[in-house]
Amino acid sequence: MSDKILLLPGDGIGPEIVAEAERVLGVLGEAYGYAYETDRALVGGAAYDAAGDPFPQVTESACHAADAILFGAVGGPAYDALPRDKRPESGLLRMRASLDLFANLRPAKLYPELAAASSLKPELVAGLDILIVRELTGGIYFGQPRAQEDNPRRAYNTMVYSAEEISRIARAGFEAAQRRGGKLCSVDKANVLEVSQLWRDVVEELAPEYPDVTLSHMYVDNAAMQLVRDPRQFDVLVTGNLFGDILSDLAAMLTGSIGMLPSASLNADSRGLYEPVHGSAPDIAGQDKANPLAMLLSLAMALRHSLGQPELAATLEAAIGSVLASGQRTADIAAGGPALGTRAMGEAVCAALRERAG
Repeated sequence: MSDKILLLPGDGIGPEIVAEAERVLGVLGEAYGYAYETDRALVGGAAYDAAGDPFPQVTESACHAADAILFGAVGGPAYDALPRDKRPESGLLRMRASLDLFANLRPAKLYPELAAASSLKPELVAGLDILIVRELTGGIYFGQPRAQEDNPRRAYNTMVYSAEEISRIARAGFEAAQRRGGKLCSVDKANVLEVSQLWRDVVEELAPEYPDVTLSHMYVDNAAMQLVRDPRQFDVLVTGNLFGDILSDLAAMLTGSIGMLPSASLNADSRGLYEPVHGSAPDIAGQDKANPLAMLLSLAMALRHSLGQPELAATLEAAIGSVLASGQRTADIAAGGPALGTRAMGEAVCAALRERAG
């Protein structure tokens, strides 16, 4: 039986990087015998242009039929003047809600060859390997009520979490820590926010069920500082939607480039959406400059978490590591040296995969 993989290229550099993921899938099929089939649909600005809706029904149906979704990016300046519910980003929020993708896994791992590209001193980030588990379908992005009042100088959003929502993302964090280094840091703002106090209470209640995990708590402002001061103190961080959005982008820069960071957004059945965290980068779209490695590492996460192919995931990750070890770089990680384009970097990974297959 073939795995069903949905491709959602989206906007900006999305089509370019998804094309490289599709090429890598082709090599996995040809050289490793991986059985899969792909479908393709529109989302974001591309969907709005074609159907007047950033997440049309046909795309929603295709998402529910897929075993895994490879998503590029959405958004761009051309859509900034649209009503909020028509903007590309609203399509992404609706997709997360429709599929109940509540657990966002954002690893930040530094490849040794890229230590010099990090924003921090190499001795602070050498060996860095952390995971941020972000709640993705609740919190302030989805809280009701929300409004811009008749007074154009006043607006509000509400941060809302139920104990059930907190519990399921906390369990995802505890279970991730069990598979890794056995340390979980729960990040909140319990000294100021009632919703964060509930968060801390629920996480603390679950801790006895995971005696092999050491639990700590940290306020989000301190967590941001500590990620810059001593990032290797962390193993797994679990936090809410807003805080996770900010902290995961901060952690991305510790690894040398946001172009290296994959992510997975999973539901309770481990079906999910896999995407790089860098966004649509409209300033370089269509120029063969985008780094496709975050997209390819997202594909590796899909193979591991949703498609039941951990060996293929490890093989792909090793191929990417060998390409970096050989000195091949895209512009964002080249530190002023020779740089490959999007397609050339994708081909380098394909070549490394073919070489490993013999």
